[in-house]
Amino acid sequence: MPLLQVVLVLIVVGVLLWLINRFIPMQSTIKSILNAVVIICVVLWLLSVFGVLGSLSNIHVGK
Repeated sequence: MPLLQVVLVLIVVGVLLWLINRFIPMQSTIKSILNAVVIICVVLWLLSVFGVLGSLSNIHVGK
């Protein structure tokens, strides 16, 4: 994936998260949980895009 697409996706996700935080009324706890989930998803996606997460997919927990 080209770097320009990665930057554009990050900008779109950031603007959407800002719009949700700014204009949709929510409790602060729900808002912080939503922010944390979105940030975790974006970090996992970035790790996958740059190939770091691909090497971690061979690790199994349990049996």
